[in-house]
Amino acid sequence: MIASRRHRLQAMVQNGAFAVLMVAAALLIAVLAGRNPKQWDITQNARNSLSQGSVQLLASLKEPVKITAYASLQDPTLGDIRKRISDFIDRYRRVKANISLDFIDPREQPKAASAANIRVNGEMVVEYQGRSEHLTALDEQALTTLLTRLARGAERQVLFLDGHGERKPDGGANHDLGEFGKRLAQKGLRPLPFSLATVPDVPANAALLVIASPQLDLLPVEVARIRKWIEGGGNLFWMIDQEPLRGLQPVADFLGLQLSPGVVVDPAANELKASATLSIASAYPRHALTRGFSVSTAFPLARRIAFDDTNTVWRFSPLVEVAQTGWVETGALDDRVRFDRNRDTPGPVTVMAALERDLNGKTQRVVVAGSGHFLANTYAGLLGNLDLGVNVVNWLSGDDSLVTLQPRSRVDGDVKPSRAWLTFIAITSLLAVPLAFLFTGGMIWWQRRRA
Repeated sequence: MIASRRHRLQAMVQNGAFAVLMVAAALLIAVLAGRNPKQWDITQNARNSLSQGSVQLLASLKEPVKITAYASLQDPTLGDIRKRISDFIDRYRRVKANISLDFIDPREQPKAASAANIRVNGEMVVEYQGRSEHLTALDEQALTTLLTRLARGAERQVLFLDGHGERKPDGGANHDLGEFGKRLAQKGLRPLPFSLATVPDVPANAALLVIASPQLDLLPVEVARIRKWIEGGGNLFWMIDQEPLRGLQPVADFLGLQLSPGVVVDPAANELKASATLSIASAYPRHALTRGFSVSTAFPLARRIAFDDTNTVWRFSPLVEVAQTGWVETGALDDRVRFDRNRDTPGPVTVMAALERDLNGKTQRVVVAGSGHFLANTYAGLLGNLDLGVNVVNWLSGDDSLVTLQPRSRVDGDVKPSRAWLTFIAITSLLAVPLAFLFTGGMIWWQRRRA
């Protein structure tokens, strides 16, 4: 009897100690969780988390961001729009703590809404370093792009050489750069066609000059003005296709470029059911322009960009290398194209490179691409071509902090079943499942009764 009481007392003590330890552990976990919050996004496409490009941009914004949302407490169409805005901005505040969000009801304060030029319920005014823009869409790509423009500050002029059949930044033809020009404008840049035939010099306030595959020979005076721009420290983005240089050989010589004939052939493209002249880049040499860039890019009909090693003026850095198992084909491009070791150059092949030099206390930058097709409207939407093009312009214009992986639109992962599926789900959940339970219960009752 005494032993039984002793065992019960011992069991009570053990159970009590276990309960106390469990409560203490729960409290400790709660305190640690409060001090070190962690979140995991397991939704499709990580739709509740920011993309790498947005995170990199927020890391470059040192000053506070102020957001004022003009939204009523309830919207007849959108419902609790303030909660939707708060949830959306919270994704940014989890990365950058000094983002403030204030709400103003346009119905209760119509004068404030009118002064801010508010037109729709839920419109936001985003401010950074004394500059502001309006945002009406709860979309990551829209807000990150807006912050990119605010971070850039003064508008950068990107001049595109014009007058010789070049690819136009506002053109809609397949060979033009209209999509690229639109993307630059969204990022706070100003792409402008520019003719050197009527203007004596490239304007000193231009961020850079773009030469995009001229189809006619430039006048000697135009070539001299381009060379003057480069010699004076101007930055250049030069896209060169498999065509003559149209009088720009003196520029290539000054930069120390060696441009041999031939088109890059990449056998790996056959695995993607693409032409062998479409070269895919999936990894990039280490450089400030490609830092953190992990998206594949495609270079159609590319040519090799090489450098004269005896040139001591410029520092040459490969940016994009393709055709690891391919080569530069100098013969005819047909179905029987094969590598000829006597005349073809084996891969990997550099199709984009950066040139730098120190001049007057500053670093001058040049980027040369062996394909203008990769940013043409036909191919700009492939993989990360536009992202790479924007990064090239950001780097050339000196906005190194904006050289990031550009955010992309999220794919809507909502399930939208058809009417037939909704009918099937309703019948199954409201009739079939209850009847199955009734039938099973009836069978069990009947078997027990017979037993």
